Amino acid sequence: MQLFPEKIDLELPDADITYFSNFFPPKVADRYFETLRATTPWQQDNITIFGKTYLQPRLTALFGNNGKVYSYSNIIMHPHAFSTPLQTIKETVEHAAGVSFTTCLLNLYRDGKDSNGWHADDEKELGVNPVIASVSFGEPRFFHLRHKQDRALKHKLLLQHGSLLLMQGPTQHFWQHQIPKTAKKVGERINLTFRIIQ
Repeated sequence: MQLFPEKIDLELPDADITYFSNFFPPKVADRYFETLRATTPWQQDNITIFGKTYLQPRLTALFGNNGKVYSYSNIIMHPHAFSTPLQTIKETVEHAAGVSFTTCLLNLYRDGKDSNGWHADDEKELGVNPVIASVSFGEPRFFHLRHKQDRALKHKLLLQHGSLLLMQGPTQHFWQHQIPKTAKKVGERINLTFRIIQ
């Protein structure tokens, strides 16, 4: 398998972000998408933001190897054991990231109405300067970044099928990100975000 194809370092202040397009070859990415779509125990939780509760606009699942829960926006997720495909993906991503991940949060975006609002992966259980590795399978979607202090600092990146986005260092302290809704007709996308829960 070809690793580190088309590596791009995003030139953003207060950030350490690297994008690998075609990190997984197309046929391999196709197979992972089909397998994960069919075998993942997807769930849709209620999410509370600014005191209002509604169904999360995407499906999720959590996998881990240390039994530790992950919580955000009043949602507490308990991990499933890593499946063989997820374990293989994890090891491939770890080789690029240079760290060993404990946990993977999967998101299924069913269409353009599914989204993920502005946030930073800065929960206390992720530790200081967390390493977040984000793998995309399926329909490409735009990934937006904005600086927390200087809102004029923005960046937009199309996350392609089989790609890897690696965020580390001070990134989560200074930047927020989102997958916005789109009125365009788009197919399903599966996103895997690997992280270390301490």
